[in-house]
Amino acid sequence: MSDQEAARTALREYLTTRRGRITPADAGLPVSGRRRVPGLRREEVAMLAGISPEYYVRLERGAAAGISPEIVDTVAMALRLDGDERMHLDRLIAALTPAARRRRRPSEPDAVSPGIQVMLDALQDLPAVVFNGRLDIVAVNDLGRALYDSHFTGPDRPNAARFLFLDEDRARRFWPEWEKLAADVVAILRVQAGVNPDDPALVELIGQLSTRSAEFRTRWAAHDVRAHRSGVKRFDHPLLGQVALPTESMSVVAATDHILTVFTPRPGTPEHDALRLLASWNADRPAGAPVPRS
Repeated sequence: MSDQEAARTALREYLTTRRGRITPADAGLPVSGRRRVPGLRREEVAMLAGISPEYYVRLERGAAAGISPEIVDTVAMALRLDGDERMHLDRLIAALTPAARRRRRPSEPDAVSPGIQVMLDALQDLPAVVFNGRLDIVAVNDLGRALYDSHFTGPDRPNAARFLFLDEDRARRFWPEWEKLAADVVAILRVQAGVNPDDPALVELIGQLSTRSAEFRTRWAAHDVRAHRSGVKRFDHPLLGQVALPTESMSVVAATDHILTVFTPRPGTPEHDALRLLASWNADRPAGAPVPRS
């Protein structure tokens, strides 16, 4: 499949799944007769967007050259896209332009800059992890390494998606909210596929996960997208037991697709005390020793 065909397929599948999740009743449209699709028909999206059915059909088929931002706005509103979904639509449309097809972004670097690593190591009381767009762990401080110890068991670079779907039994024990996290991880990878569809390492990862995990395939086919967010991650950690840790996630400007995640429980909380316990154990940890189950 050529790059142009791949870009058109990505846009078509994305728009198809977006209209498929909205029922006529959701959109305030009358329902009559039998319907072949549970969601909106193409002509119904066109009507809601105030454009001709022929125009929308051409858009869904990838004929998006020269489409105006105003038309994209009306289609996004008709499909009830949120902010992340609208940005993804913009990226998919932009990928169809000749200029975008001439651009080839290399894979993200395998390591952070020395300055970023110095900053990570200075956060001695807070776990800190840097992920790239493929969710490889590209850098970590000592406490982050102890927190994510379950991810560092294989010969390959630790990857959050690979651990989640290809080591599922262990991942479900480690992540009590596995279902939610699985949906988030796939949605983040979908965003990355829109940002850098030609990344060979990403293509390889998606192929591996799709081949070996039915859970991944099902979620990938949904075409949901979501950016990294700050929030709370719940762990069932071997040493700490079940603990919920607030996080702050921020982009690393020096590397386009790197995200720094820092776990930030407030001092005096049980979560903060749990990290102090982890830090105390980690200080005396023999080199290479796994975290024991408490």
